Amino acid sequence: MPPKKRNTVVSQSKEPKPIAESVSQDKKESTELSFKKHRDKETEFVTLCKSLHVTDLVCDHAWTLWKTIQDSVEELEDSQKSLWGSCLFATVTDMDTASFTLTQLLKAVSLNVKQFLALVRKMDVNLDTISTKVNSALSHLEKKYDVMLALYQRFEKTCKSVFASVSENKEKETIRTCWTMFLLAKGRALQMEDDLVISFQLLLCTLEFCIKRCPPDLLQPLYKSAISKVQSPPGRTARRSQSKAKSRLPESEVDLQLLKTLCQENDCNSEEVKNVYQTSFSAFLDSLDLSGSAHLPQGKGLDQQYQEHYLKSRDFDGRLFLDGDETVLVPKVDMSQVERTPKKMSDEDSTLIPPQTPIRAAMTSIQQLRGDLTSSGDQPSTNLATYFKNCTVDPTQDVVKRLETFGETFSQRFGQAVGPHCVALGRQRFNLGVKLYYKIMEAMLKSEEKRLSVQNFSKLLNDSTFHTSLLACALEVVMATYGGSSFKTGGYNQGGGDATERNMCFPWILDVVELTAFDFYKVIESFIKADPTLSKDIVKHLETCENLIMERIAWRTGSPLFDLLRQEHEGETAEQVETTANFSQPLQHNHTAADLYLSPVRPGLRVLPPETAASPNTQASSQPPTQPVSQPARPLKSNSLSLFYKKLYRLAYTRLKMLCSYLLSSHPELEPIIWTLFQHTLQHEHELMRDRHLDQLMMCAMYAICKVKTVDLRFKTIVTAYKNMPNTSQDTFKHVLTTDGNYDSIIVFYNLVFMQKLKTNILQYASTRPPTLSPIPQIPRSPYKFPNSPLRVPVSSNVYISPMKSPRMSPGMMTPRSRMLVSIGEPFGLINRFQKINQMVNSGDRSFKRSLDLGSTPKPLKRLRFDMDGQDEGDVTLSLLYFCLIASTRSRMQEQKMKEDAESRRE
Repeated sequence: MPPKKRNTVVSQSKEPKPIAESVSQDKKESTELSFKKHRDKETEFVTLCKSLHVTDLVCDHAWTLWKTIQDSVEELEDSQKSLWGSCLFATVTDMDTASFTLTQLLKAVSLNVKQFLALVRKMDVNLDTISTKVNSALSHLEKKYDVMLALYQRFEKTCKSVFASVSENKEKETIRTCWTMFLLAKGRALQMEDDLVISFQLLLCTLEFCIKRCPPDLLQPLYKSAISKVQSPPGRTARRSQSKAKSRLPESEVDLQLLKTLCQENDCNSEEVKNVYQTSFSAFLDSLDLSGSAHLPQGKGLDQQYQEHYLKSRDFDGRLFLDGDETVLVPKVDMSQVERTPKKMSDEDSTLIPPQTPIRAAMTSIQQLRGDLTSSGDQPSTNLATYFKNCTVDPTQDVVKRLETFGETFSQRFGQAVGPHCVALGRQRFNLGVKLYYKIMEAMLKSEEKRLSVQNFSKLLNDSTFHTSLLACALEVVMATYGGSSFKTGGYNQGGGDATERNMCFPWILDVVELTAFDFYKVIESFIKADPTLSKDIVKHLETCENLIMERIAWRTGSPLFDLLRQEHEGETAEQVETTANFSQPLQHNHTAADLYLSPVRPGLRVLPPETAASPNTQASSQPPTQPVSQPARPLKSNSLSLFYKKLYRLAYTRLKMLCSYLLSSHPELEPIIWTLFQHTLQHEHELMRDRHLDQLMMCAMYAICKVKTVDLRFKTIVTAYKNMPNTSQDTFKHVLTTDGNYDSIIVFYNLVFMQKLKTNILQYASTRPPTLSPIPQIPRSPYKFPNSPLRVPVSSNVYISPMKSPRMSPGMMTPRSRMLVSIGEPFGLINRFQKINQMVNSGDRSFKRSLDLGSTPKPLKRLRFDMDGQDEGDVTLSLLYFCLIASTRSRMQEQKMKEDAESRRE
């Protein structure tokens, strides 16, 4: 959009110049593009460069990039002009030259945001076509666009329920002013403009500000009544008429009744929005001198100030959503995914299932988290306080002091990442984390007390690393809940530069509390098991964090993992970190967080005499296990290291198997050979993992084996397939540590480091007597179960069972979007629903006679669990369904019979 003239709201009177013209006059002549210097290029390309005000240098670099990908034009199947635009974007991003905005570029090449982002990524035909810096910029733009799209769609929907169509022009003017004001507030208040939740809360603040300043005839009845009590207090009108020059709203500024109405209509917590208003939004109003104004600001003034922000940010113009501009329109397929039409659950049930938009999903997750913590306080419960008092050394004071320190640090770091006025929001998030921290700690200690029959956990509860890890995990859950879709990648696809510093995805929290990733990993599994109310998305997120730790974060220089490995390998009787004989065994262990934080707790494989055998109680007590005098001390075996390697091997083989399925389906015999080399490297050459990524060794092992087995597989082909795998980043193959702190592509790493270190071992696979193959690890479906997820009855694709989670949650939120819903334990409802369930089950392909055979031996009650692996899961689930139905029906019939008997006696 061309710059517009300023009005009286803006202090300056000159029009803002295009980005390219904002450079100093001394350099203007040297930076302006000249046609004479580019006769070797196509005229249309130079014309495009001229229209976007790029310099000669940018034009040259972009043309060179174009020549690099020119041979792949037929494969890309996109117009030449669009590809030129992509080359210009990549060049400008790499050179950090502010010459045009994304919107200006999109209009020049006739593409929308999504099309353009996809095209730039498709250009990466070679390993070095697109830099990691460009890829990071693409990810940032995509996140910001997705957030903006979701916000505008909610804004548009909310406006329909707020404003009455009395005067269409007046309504449009008000809506435009409100949206532009929000864009400006979002740009000034937030450094992380892709934060969906805080952005949405700012939007509600802006709506509140604008609604209470609108003429009453422009509002729908709900919102007209919401502000009527506040706008006309006794005596207020008289005072306003006496001083029209200083027309101000009440000093409280925020209309709590109106804000609550907006929050209720949008499933948002009003206290959080009020906090955002009083901090970030009030500061924004002060910056515009609008805090005491009783009128809407002039639209032109807001428009001009946002224009400056948009030109400075160099991305897309958010005002274009109001105009339905093609550059910001979402493709129809994507639109159907963002907004779905609600469907009825059944013909006889009029309840509508709301569409799962990004904002609704985020609000639902937040409500669920806050609801689960309603009964939890920000102080230790009576039970937890008792555990503290039972310790030999009471940890209470240390716990309180630690929380005070981390609370201040977390809030300040949150404000630095999100925005200067968001420190109070950080404190709110931290307080939620503290509640979850206490809740999980109590659950863990109850479980340990039941397992070990002890109440003195002094050694564990006085371990600062345990407390820090548990708190960090609780805070990560809170951050992921509020982060929504931006946290799904869990730290993947992070580029360099300022974007990383502002990114609060994992492992940001580890840096805040100064915790190593290896220590954090110890608490994850026990944390998940201790809280059955965690949503499936949060459990998956924590599993992703665990994978990130095993893939790369735990292998950073300074990690305690290397100290443990050194101790294991230097000991005279040191064992392998994980014996290959255990690969084929299921990943089953009894280690809890208490075991791992106190590990090593017992000598490895040493059998103690009966009279001095270490009982489980000694593991959790404050005293270390005793050793018999007659036996010499042997190196202690680390449970945490052993379990880490068990999980590492299973993750490594899972990744390798996926890559082999992409590339070597015609050579299945190579997979176990590649795995043997890969496993050998992890076990005996673990120094190769220092400051590197698990997948880097995996790709090198695949290339090496294919090389010695004379299978034609190029690194470019491996990398192309790798990019299609889930949870990958281009940094993995473009930014690899080689030698002396230098970074280069994975090919350079293979030639200079990997092959040199393992050359002898690699060549053995080409001999007639190759090394013995390593056993294949048994890969479970997932190390974590999701007991709260609806389970399908195996005999029918139509019947699901979802455990009752909380009385405040509606059944519709816990079950699949099916055509019918029955909640056992609640009012009986329509009997035809049970008849339909019978019909669904009877329509199954498999007979369920075995499940209802009353003559068969009943299974032990303890096996009736939703989270069991395999073993008659279908029979147990189906039996449970029918037992519940029969019990419910029988109870209903007994109640009905008792009522009839009572009536007959009265007669």
